[in-house]
Amino acid sequence: MDKVKLEIIGLSYSQTQSGAYALVLSESEGGRRLPIIIGGFEAQAIAIELENMSPSRPLTHDLFKNFANAFTINIKEVLIYDLVEGIFYAKLICEQNGEIQEVDARTSDAIALAVRFKCPIFTYENIMDSAGVKLDEDEDMDAPIEVDPEKAPSAEKDEDDLSSLTVKELELRLDTAVENENYELASKIRDEINRRTS
Repeated sequence: MDKVKLEIIGLSYSQTQSGAYALVLSESEGGRRLPIIIGGFEAQAIAIELENMSPSRPLTHDLFKNFANAFTINIKEVLIYDLVEGIFYAKLICEQNGEIQEVDARTSDAIALAVRFKCPIFTYENIMDSAGVKLDEDEDMDAPIEVDPEKAPSAEKDEDDLSSLTVKELELRLDTAVENENYELASKIRDEINRRTS
């Protein structure tokens, strides 16, 4: 499959969906843009690096980069390789001592790492065909585009949609939420489990 190189051209806050941001990628050679809905934390992680800001303590993505540097691991590229039911899937193409490894990652995290490692971002032509937004020839390439979060594909599954999960999946997600200290999500999951089992 033909790969398409992407550049980050902007981040914008969603006016219609609280806490959501649109990350807009543009193909390096062409007029299509790829909007991806991401969460606030991931948007902040990308924006901090794009603006060359230095937090007083390393953020999670900075910690990953420091860890990778300590063990001479380099991210060669990020590949957005699939789009299933509105969710993008990405992987990190990493190199250590001449060996290449692929690591699965959330798309938003992969892009936050791409800006830190200054590595290229790619996707496949079929993903650009299905999710890309084509600009008319008279439109300004640098002008922002309006993105409807309800219709745009997302970097990860909506954590608020718990109804489609089994109780076992909810329990696993509850453990993850607690480990990540996401207590707001943990309480929603706990309530959903209690509602089903009571």
